[in-house]
Amino acid sequence: MSALWDQILLWVDKTFVNPPPHGFFNFHFLPKYGSLFVEGVECTLLLAVVSVLLAIVPALLLALMRLSKNRLIKGISGAYITVFRSTPLLVQLMIINFGLFSSFNPRYNLFGFIPMVYFVPCVVALALNSSAYVAEIFRAGILAVDAGQMEAARSLGLSKWQGMYMVVLPQAIKNVLPALANEIITMVKESSICMVLGICDLMFAAKSTAGSTWISTAPYVLVAVIYFAINFPAGKAVEAVERRMRRGDIR
Repeated sequence: MSALWDQILLWVDKTFVNPPPHGFFNFHFLPKYGSLFVEGVECTLLLAVVSVLLAIVPALLLALMRLSKNRLIKGISGAYITVFRSTPLLVQLMIINFGLFSSFNPRYNLFGFIPMVYFVPCVVALALNSSAYVAEIFRAGILAVDAGQMEAARSLGLSKWQGMYMVVLPQAIKNVLPALANEIITMVKESSICMVLGICDLMFAAKSTAGSTWISTAPYVLVAVIYFAINFPAGKAVEAVERRMRRGDIR
């Protein structure tokens, strides 16, 4: 019995108290690098929220273009959506950063620690990519509105565009709000790709910590826990909103 207890204590010591560099629970880096992860959370959330907000207007425009009867306008929208949905986000980020923003070099930081020279290309790339997906969300939301709504608007003397933004779009936006919230959750995860440009998000914090301390696994375990702590409650909140909206429809 004593030998078994000694083995248990040895396992606890090697796992939690004095873990090896590759240990899953070697969080000895936190006192020194904890603030870096806090900044990473702030940067990640800022990237996700700003990118999705910037994607809404072009996405709505793309959705309306997709619903147009003009073949040229419809084709341009379809080509944009197809290109951005069929190519990797990493490739898009590199083209936008080294192509469109090759001469963009502001010398100030956002909130003191987010370099604008990397933040702006990342936001633009994420927004352009997200707009291709959000456009399809808007298009589905508009098509979900009963066609009789537009007919009723036209019968009241409204033009097609007036009927669209005064009658159809308000109902469509209600339909797509949960999907837009899910897009923000998805963007929180996808923003980790911006780490390749050196922006100080969560993944950059983990990589920098692992490179400086030689603790190879625990920083990424911590990042996984943080992502889960952000996305799981947010997902449950979206589900609660969806249930509340469905109850309202039944009434």
